[in-house]
Amino acid sequence: MRFLLFGSKGQLGLEFVKFFEKERKEYLSLSRQELDVTDVDSVYKVVKEYKPDIIINCTAYNQVDKAEEDFQSALKVNSIAVSNLAFISKEENIFLIHYSTDYVFDGLKEGLYTEEDKPNPINKYGLSKYLGEEFIKNSLDKYLLFRVSWVYGDGKQNFLYKLSQWAEKNPYLKVACDEFSVPTSTRTIVEVTLKAVEKGLVGLYHLTNSGYASRYEWAKEYFSIKGIKKFIYPAYRSDFEQNFPAKRPKWSAMSNEKISKELNIEIPDWKEKLKKSLYE
Repeated sequence: MRFLLFGSKGQLGLEFVKFFEKERKEYLSLSRQELDVTDVDSVYKVVKEYKPDIIINCTAYNQVDKAEEDFQSALKVNSIAVSNLAFISKEENIFLIHYSTDYVFDGLKEGLYTEEDKPNPINKYGLSKYLGEEFIKNSLDKYLLFRVSWVYGDGKQNFLYKLSQWAEKNPYLKVACDEFSVPTSTRTIVEVTLKAVEKGLVGLYHLTNSGYASRYEWAKEYFSIKGIKKFIYPAYRSDFEQNFPAKRPKWSAMSNEKISKELNIEIPDWKEKLKKSLYE
């Protein structure tokens, strides 16, 4: 089975590369610098030459606040490029794997979001990701579409890296205690994705670690495991809203029950996986 991976330098792409190398899988990985996924001709050329069985798209425009003023760039990467990948996958009979976000939801539900809940994004980043989802669902039969949340792994594009930077520069930190989702390890995403491929699953799934947390709880747990002695003040989202143009859902925690049942696995709790990831 031949894998073609787009977005190999992002934190999720890096995790796939590590896994493919360890398992000696046949793959071609391309970073944003090596291939512009918005250039449909270049993508088509690579696909025709490499002839993959599976395309894994880890590219994304994930600058949530910047998307408010530069929606065109977000739309180009998160929607139009995805529609092109769906078209090419259908044309060449390739299985497509793509990742979306919990930010497709408005945060008003009282309970974990399931795959049956209707998206209603409240910021332009979430809208661009939702449109990408729709392009795939309306174009393909052979695909896996995963919604993920609060992803962390190798790299600088995650909350934990930023938290460490803030801790070095400030005497204390203020972190929102009223914004909730599920911290999710890139290792979990890669492992469950490939189990789903082996099992032959298709369609939309929520792929997160288990449980849920506020950003404040996540930060406290991270510092505790790392042994970082820094006071964290439980602040409110409203304390930061003037600094962030994009609205964020207060509650966007998703249930992983559907994929857990179909794969007959138990996905680790976010605390357990965080501790294991940091020790590794």
